[in-house]
Amino acid sequence: MLKTTLGALILTPPLTLALLCHAAQAETLTVVSVGGLNKQAQQQAFYRPFEQQHSMTIRAGEYNGEIGMIKAMVETGSVGWDVVEVDHADIQRGCDEGLFERLPAMPDVAQNDFIEGALSECGVGIFIWSTALAYNPKAVAKAPTGWADLWDLKTFPGKRALHKGAKLTLEIALMADGVPRDQVYTVLREADGVDRAFRKLEQIKQQIQWWESGAQPLQWLAAGDVAMTSVYTARAVSAQQAGYDFPLVWDGNLYDMDSWGIVKGSPNVPAALQFIAFASQPAQQKQFAEIMHNGPTHKQTLALIAPETQRNFPTAPQNLALALKVDSDFWIEHGQELEERFNAWAAR
Repeated sequence: MLKTTLGALILTPPLTLALLCHAAQAETLTVVSVGGLNKQAQQQAFYRPFEQQHSMTIRAGEYNGEIGMIKAMVETGSVGWDVVEVDHADIQRGCDEGLFERLPAMPDVAQNDFIEGALSECGVGIFIWSTALAYNPKAVAKAPTGWADLWDLKTFPGKRALHKGAKLTLEIALMADGVPRDQVYTVLREADGVDRAFRKLEQIKQQIQWWESGAQPLQWLAAGDVAMTSVYTARAVSAQQAGYDFPLVWDGNLYDMDSWGIVKGSPNVPAALQFIAFASQPAQQKQFAEIMHNGPTHKQTLALIAPETQRNFPTAPQNLALALKVDSDFWIEHGQELEERFNAWAAR
């Protein structure tokens, strides 16, 4: 990915300054997210306020995050989505493959106002999210302290849950196997690194329930189906606020960023740009962060949020100190082959 800022991008058709100077004509804008609580928070913080200010209707869709759905739309010329939420690796990969519009400079969206990496050729960062270990205290004799405990079937008997996919799961397996956080991707790039991660997963394969949606691990904890699980921290915090005693273990948490992108061929590019610029402002990010407990990307947002609320954000200093940043470059380079290998292994 070219290391440029939005302000310095070459404007390519149909994204021109003239286009940006005209008011958006679209009456309906389709915005697609990964759904669940995330979608509900976006509706409250982004969609409804935007509709009120711009006299436009947001059609809120959802998908499972697979870039293949976007690729199929673009390749067949049947683009039905305008703005879509995409993870950091996919916004980069999709930009290189021509799946997203390259963004021009936008009013009130300046590189210096956002955290490093939030603005790219095709994307604007929405939030920082994290995956960590959660457990049910009623199902364990003592509190686990890290990923290695998820593999300790003697001390912590019972089922456990992990995300059904190579990304995040291979990193977790290596940390459980004793690899320091700052060496995880170095090991994964070694000839035996991936094999080592799969060997580690094989040790507890029969005790793993594989979750595919963010709601599943917490449902399984509540039902007593699993004793501990990897989980999106935002969902775990929401569960805690709803009265569930599901503590988080932040040691070894993995964090990444989701971004807004505009699907290549969208008929509503001017309106899509308006929406992204609106949703990227501190006041809107504040609303979203307070609902979802994810870290904002606009630097001025944190000053608007109470310190007590921020302590459960992935971006809280005490949580970042224990975290591993997901290596987007690694997953761009190796993601497809590793996901195929993982799916074949999980099916056996």
